Amino acid sequence: MDYRKIIKNKEMRFKLLHYLRFIPDPWMLKLQYKMKMGRKLNIKNPQRWTEKLQWYKIYYRTPLMTKCADKYEVRDYIKSKGLEGILNKLYASYNSTDEINLDILPQKFVIKTTNGSGTNILCKDKSQLQLDIVKHSLNDWMDRDNFSVGREWSYKDIVPKIIVEEYLEDESNSFDGINDYKFICFNGKAKYIVFDVDRHIDHKRNIYDTEWNFIDVNTDYPNFGDSASRPDGLDEMLRVANILAEDFPFVRVDLYWVNGKVYFGELTFYPWTGYVQFDPDQFDFILGEQFGLPEKRR
Repeated sequence: MDYRKIIKNKEMRFKLLHYLRFIPDPWMLKLQYKMKMGRKLNIKNPQRWTEKLQWYKIYYRTPLMTKCADKYEVRDYIKSKGLEGILNKLYASYNSTDEINLDILPQKFVIKTTNGSGTNILCKDKSQLQLDIVKHSLNDWMDRDNFSVGREWSYKDIVPKIIVEEYLEDESNSFDGINDYKFICFNGKAKYIVFDVDRHIDHKRNIYDTEWNFIDVNTDYPNFGDSASRPDGLDEMLRVANILAEDFPFVRVDLYWVNGKVYFGELTFYPWTGYVQFDPDQFDFILGEQFGLPEKRR
């Protein structure tokens, strides 16, 4: 069932899920998993990575996860790890859209909310920015109940803010935008790297092991073959990813390599909400074997 064809408006789907938050997490996750993945969720004895991520939502919860899912508060965690140098420049933080002052911001910047994922606006020229439209989007994102969408617990208690950061550019990049490296980490060790390119034009996604050996797997986005050279900063990014992952049974560490320097992206505990189809399907089990479930913590 493609629920997106039934309820086409994304914000309407989010509101509906908010109204349904009284449904217990295991019931809702079983329903969503069946709808999105086309198969039954095994929550009692999960074997697949996508199943174990649903277990993780329900049974492993710590305040540190909430802190690190918050795009503003995570900056303190990065500093506590001695990695302040990988933080992008912060121009401003606001509690509401009424506080936004374009006059004090540079010509280019990125503005985002702190309580979700994908809630970013890239501004290349503030003179062309339609502030009313931007404020409307930001207010919608700040009001969004990100927990109810996929029962992603780490977002539940985040107090939403707005932050403005430096607009990163890499003139030498052969792809559109900057390259996004997502490190899949289990018990403090990166095992796989998801490499996203051309995210705003023709999104493609490759998967590699930590030696940059290409793994021929497709996800919701097709791979583009074994054509990307090993990044110069791979060893440094791996070092950073392992440091940031050491406090969690599982986390995805998102980093950028721009102009010879590592930049922090975000920490994600339930990548793609745990609803991603792999082709071949066996890769879901391969990732699942790496994910040793911890003791329950609620």
